[in-house]
Amino acid sequence: MPDRRSRRATVLFHEVAERQLAEMDDADLARLDPHLDTIALDPKNAGVQTRPDSPVRDYAKDGVRIAFVPTVLGTIVLVAYVEVR
Repeated sequence: MPDRRSRRATVLFHEVAERQLAEMDDADLARLDPHLDTIALDPKNAGVQTRPDSPVRDYAKDGVRIAFVPTVLGTIVLVAYVEVR
């Protein structure tokens, strides 16, 4: 049987999140990166849905918070907000 690797979602950043990333130092970006990887691997199950009628999911772990919207097929993730404390 062929070795099937999990497909990762493409992560795109809203302009607000891009501005937040631009203000982060290298240490904060290094802390953020593994969490973005987690979301990209399983966007439909990462984090919690903010409201039952909203597609926005909120991921918070180890001082990192990411608000994002996965596409229906889970192939693209739009990151709307990032925070590293």
